[in-house]
Amino acid sequence: MSWLAIILTVLSSLIGMELFAWWSHKYVMHGWGWAWHRDHHEPHDNVFEANDLFAVVFGSINAVMYIIGSLYWEWMWWLAVGVTLYGVIYTLIHDGLVHQRYFKWVPKKGYAKRLVQAHKLHHATIGKEGGVSFGFVFARDPQVLKKELKEQREAGIAVVRDSVRA
Repeated sequence: MSWLAIILTVLSSLIGMELFAWWSHKYVMHGWGWAWHRDHHEPHDNVFEANDLFAVVFGSINAVMYIIGSLYWEWMWWLAVGVTLYGVIYTLIHDGLVHQRYFKWVPKKGYAKRLVQAHKLHHATIGKEGGVSFGFVFARDPQVLKKELKEQREAGIAVVRDSVRA
C-alpha cells in the first residue's frame, strides 16, 4: 500500500469509529446491552464497571483485525491501527477527561469543556430511554442538547435528573 492509501485508511477508520461508537452506544449499550452499560450511568466507587466489558469485546475484535491484516489483507491491519487510535482517544477523553478515572482536570473553556458538558448531559437521563450525545469525540452545542432533553422530558420519552435544568 502507498503511504497515501495507508493514511487515508487509518483516518477513515478513525472517523468511522466515531460513527460506530455513536451507533453502538445508542442502540446496543442503551438497548440490549443495557445490563452491562447500566452501572456506567449509576453512581459508584468501583474501580471497574460491567461497562468495561465492552472494551474487552471491542479490543478482542480489534486484535482479530490485526491478525487477519497481518496474514491476509494489509488494509485490514491499517484499519485496526485506526481503531486502536480511536480507542486511545476514547479512553483519554471519555474515561480520563469526562469521568476522571485517570486524572483530575475540569476544563473551564474550549472544546474540552464542551465535550465534558455534552457527556454530562448524556448522563442526565435516568434509565436507558431517551438521552442525547451518544458520540464520544464530536460534541454538539450543550444548549441544543439541553433543549432536546427538555423536549424528551415533556414528551415522556426520557426521565431527566432534577439537577439538570432541561
